[in-house]
Amino acid sequence: MKITTLDEALKRIKELEKEVAELKSENEILRNRNFGGRKKHDEAWMSAYNDFIFKYENGMTLSEIVAEGDVSRRTAYRYLAYYKELQKKIEK
Repeated sequence: MKITTLDEALKRIKELEKEVAELKSENEILRNRNFGGRKKHDEAWMSAYNDFIFKYENGMTLSEIVAEGDVSRRTAYRYLAYYKELQKKIEK
């Protein structure tokens, strides 16, 4: 599109400004969307973590905790790693 007059240029500028505003709006929506997934330290996470730690500190093995079905094996290892990390910080 070749612009030859000032009126055409001003019209094109308004079109582009409108397009930019729409893209900014879309970008803001995408930036604020919820991606789901694991959310550390929300209420449900803390409850499950505390249950795991209670069982672990009372002598249950990871296999026994996982066998109860409350957490997956991967989650149990995540909780254990987080627990050990906290213990190291407490010791220091």
